[in-house]
Amino acid sequence: MKKILTLVFVSALGGMLTLGAYKLYIEEEKTLIVDTVEKQSGLIPTTSNTAVYKPYETPDFTTAAENTVNAVVHVKNVTLSRGRMTFEDLFLGRSPQRAQLGTGSGVIITPDGYIITNNHVIDKSQELSVTLNNNKTYKAEIVGTDPKTDIALLKIEADEALPVVTFGDSDNAKIGEWVLAVGNPFNLTSTVTAGIISAKARDLSGDASQSFIQTDAAVNPGNSGGALVNTNGELIGINTAISSQTGSYVGYSFAVPSNIARKVVNDIMEFGNVQNGILGVLGGALNSKTAQDLDVEDTQGFYIDSVTEDSGAEKAGLQKGDIIKKIDNVIISKFADLSGYLNTKSPGDIVNVSYSRDGDLKSVAITLVRNTTAVIPLIGEIKNAKPTDLKKYGAKHGVKIVALDSNAQIANYWKQNGVDKGAIITKINGIKIINVDDAVKAFKNKASNEPVILELINANGEKESHYFR
Repeated sequence: MKKILTLVFVSALGGMLTLGAYKLYIEEEKTLIVDTVEKQSGLIPTTSNTAVYKPYETPDFTTAAENTVNAVVHVKNVTLSRGRMTFEDLFLGRSPQRAQLGTGSGVIITPDGYIITNNHVIDKSQELSVTLNNNKTYKAEIVGTDPKTDIALLKIEADEALPVVTFGDSDNAKIGEWVLAVGNPFNLTSTVTAGIISAKARDLSGDASQSFIQTDAAVNPGNSGGALVNTNGELIGINTAISSQTGSYVGYSFAVPSNIARKVVNDIMEFGNVQNGILGVLGGALNSKTAQDLDVEDTQGFYIDSVTEDSGAEKAGLQKGDIIKKIDNVIISKFADLSGYLNTKSPGDIVNVSYSRDGDLKSVAITLVRNTTAVIPLIGEIKNAKPTDLKKYGAKHGVKIVALDSNAQIANYWKQNGVDKGAIITKINGIKIINVDDAVKAFKNKASNEPVILELINANGEKESHYFR
């Protein structure tokens, strides 16, 4: 019996040793995968510094929303409009007026009460008030406006330090990035909506004067002037417009990039108006059709059709036919890319321009200059006249025509009357013209039904008057 137990024990011990050796040295190691959420495909490389949301996660907007709503205000604008005329009004010869209340939003950018909003929110205001998120209301004064970018700067005198939104870098905003729109749509105060950036450098005007950030965050009437912020709560845009056939949100909204808005308000605070720095080129964006028409191989970039006299582009040697591909780190694929970036710059700033000439890629540093040109109706492009220009035409003051209006009827009129580029415009509707700003103001302040009387000196030094209705 004792021998049998010994044999059984030795057999069991041998089996255990054999099984242990198999597990340790022979059997392949297998790992049980419990969670496959973070498993990555070998075909799509990922970077460790990119935030990737898992299927069961969503970005957290709470901190950004909480910080922003306290710095977004409700702007109320009282304007006067013509009311319905009664028989009594007609008999007494008076024009009835009635007050109209318009509302919008604004963003506090300094603790002492400077507020940025849209120009159209406060346009033609007779009285402005601002209501904070804590329901305190203050009278607001207009510091300055820029209708071109639709940006205005207001100031209130508060009795405490105010919460602010910090400016972010809108150039670094990415398509597909989450954003929040904060404002007061339909008088619903402190409303927050979320979406993504759908596009950048979007132009709605058709003349490349705009460069909006496009989002699908819901924006409605009353949101104008409010904040577009990223998930860090940084201001990357001022909500300005919607694309709609009904007047309400249908899927897309548009914001002035924060870099443009910041440049505008800084200029208003420092100079009282916007200081625009220009490159000094005229032309248009390339696509397949324009490339074929111009007989060039590039289908992306800004094609230079002409270079402005005395501009930074002329001094740097840019020529007609050059194609601008990049400015600093901004790729130029359409005109709005170019105008949008330049709208963030001032006279004296230096930009690095990469351009193609006859297929060769070149780069040059260009100093931006103050804009001394403008395009005005019935004439075309004008610029400030040099003393040599005035002396040549025997003029004491005026602006110089550098390009006539491309409209065939107007161009034909000037040709028939012997007026060509180089002529000096001295008066518009009796207003003495010293510089480009005077000419622009003369047309801007003209009544809609008022005729235009232009006084100029032609190439022969003869004074002429031209009447347009």
